[in-house]
Amino acid sequence: MTNFLNRTVIAATLALTMIFTGCSPQDAADDKTPMAKPAQPYEAVAAQGTGFTVGTMMSANAVYVLFDPQCPHCGALWEASQPLQSKVKFVWMPVAFINAKSGPQGGALLSAANPAALMTEHEKSILAGSGGISAIAAVPMEINKAIKKNTQLFNSLGVESVPYIVSKNQRTGQVVTNTGAMSTAALAELLGVN
Repeated sequence: MTNFLNRTVIAATLALTMIFTGCSPQDAADDKTPMAKPAQPYEAVAAQGTGFTVGTMMSANAVYVLFDPQCPHCGALWEASQPLQSKVKFVWMPVAFINAKSGPQGGALLSAANPAALMTEHEKSILAGSGGISAIAAVPMEINKAIKKNTQLFNSLGVESVPYIVSKNQRTGQVVTNTGAMSTAALAELLGVN
């Protein structure tokens, strides 16, 4: 019985660690063109990143999320963000560094007629350990360039893992950032929408 309890405690600890951490690059992106580290991450991501928007489209401030489609922590953040979409505009920007599926799956999400529905399907599959949606066989050149540019932007920020959030707190106006997944309550506090 004690051995079972020990294994249960260890499994629960590992699960919590997975929820509140992020995925780090295992293999560098193919295009390692350096970009200067931006002084203002919010402005840099807003001006240079490409993604799809969900949530309150008329929100004054956007919440930018750089994510790798193969990252389960990004899937956990996607789920945690769902209850806040009535208060916040999220812009999800795919990067590609975890494995060969990352770029093509990001391409499928950016090319989708309904990226939010496809992202929900994809993240459920990732969290279930099924690998996500089918990747696009041939990512259109402009989409591929956008994902590479997002990845370069991510690297230029000096960030170590995804998901990476950059936004302005709605109460204070201060730029806030976070790496890794977080609960809905913690995300609401970070964004100043609780």
